[in-house]
Amino acid sequence: MINRIILIGYLGQDPEFRILENGAHLVKFSMSTHESYKDQTGEWKKVTQWHPIIMWRAMADHAFETLRKGSMIYLEGKLTHRQWEDADGFRHRISEVVANYFRRIGGRHVNDDVDADHAGEPEPEKIVIPPAPDDDLPF
Repeated sequence: MINRIILIGYLGQDPEFRILENGAHLVKFSMSTHESYKDQTGEWKKVTQWHPIIMWRAMADHAFETLRKGSMIYLEGKLTHRQWEDADGFRHRISEVVANYFRRIGGRHVNDDVDADHAGEPEPEKIVIPPAPDDDLPF
């Protein structure tokens, strides 16, 4: 079985950094991808999808330091689903992409103000956090 997501798109906001009670570092942000097609009249249409992304540990630290709203990135991860109940007893569900690799691509940010703040910074290096071993595998 395979659960793998590959996205290339733009950050919709600056990454939000948190340190959880257990000390784990977490970063969250949304990422957009676009798809274009011709409608029945021959006119080009663009459809945008937004994807909630989370990153853990050292990769979260690196993303928080290097990524900004408008950054174009290549991202790999897995699709996860979780649910919770709020204080009022309402159940909530969310699907998220848990990233295990990312790389900023493209020479410029969409937001020029961000570009000026980060001019000349080196390209991020590959950071891979290996998945936990799965003891259910037959090999």
